[in-house]
Amino acid sequence: MRLSGKTAIVTGGGSGFGAGIARKFAAEGARVMVADINLEAAQVIADEIGGIAQQVDVANGDSVRGMAQAAFGAFKTLDILVNNAGISHMPAPMEDVSEEDFDRVLAVNAKSVYLTAKYIVPHMKGTGSGAILNVASTAGVSPRPKLNWYNASKGWMITATKAMAIELAPDGVRVNAINPVAGETPLLKTFMGEDTPEIRAKFISTIPLGRLSTPEDMANAALFLCSEEASMITGVAMEVDGGRCI
Repeated sequence: MRLSGKTAIVTGGGSGFGAGIARKFAAEGARVMVADINLEAAQVIADEIGGIAQQVDVANGDSVRGMAQAAFGAFKTLDILVNNAGISHMPAPMEDVSEEDFDRVLAVNAKSVYLTAKYIVPHMKGTGSGAILNVASTAGVSPRPKLNWYNASKGWMITATKAMAIELAPDGVRVNAINPVAGETPLLKTFMGEDTPEIRAKFISTIPLGRLSTPEDMANAALFLCSEEASMITGVAMEVDGGRCI
């Protein structure tokens, strides 16, 4: 029960890594708001773990403000924020990615971190404590060809994590990131272009431990970084990648 008495928001919590993190946090004693653009998916996970479902578009300021207000209303205080929601564009030469896709990737993957900070960091500063976890990617460390603007958005997130950590340290707020390698999530097909046994095998061959990541892998790392066990850790971007970035 490493998060006993804690409260948390997990964005993109209705599926994939976010759902895994929400389940783990609840199992360890936290009260969790499962926030997702798909309210039905969020509700399924929230019902499973005894949490709260919240519809949110993390790229929209009014929506993020509403999520924060709902969390403060339900929990009174917020201890943990996990910025997990993210999207990618389909693999393509950088100049062929549409402006619409570029704008959406940067809005969901980068602007969302700004928006949650805008509406949640003041509360954490006021309480003198808090843990923020940004779910970045190995793509921000070791980019893949034809995912250029997704790679860039995750590199932005890693730099933002370090900048946030150094600024918020005097206020008692820790900020870290995890860099997952691709796993069995709704984004996998997007990364690969198409999901065939041949493409999947080629993809896995780049991971020294020889398998895709799982939501449980990310949840275990997230739990550690957001718990008091990591009270001296801030500003790190932990690779949870089976050795891919070596």
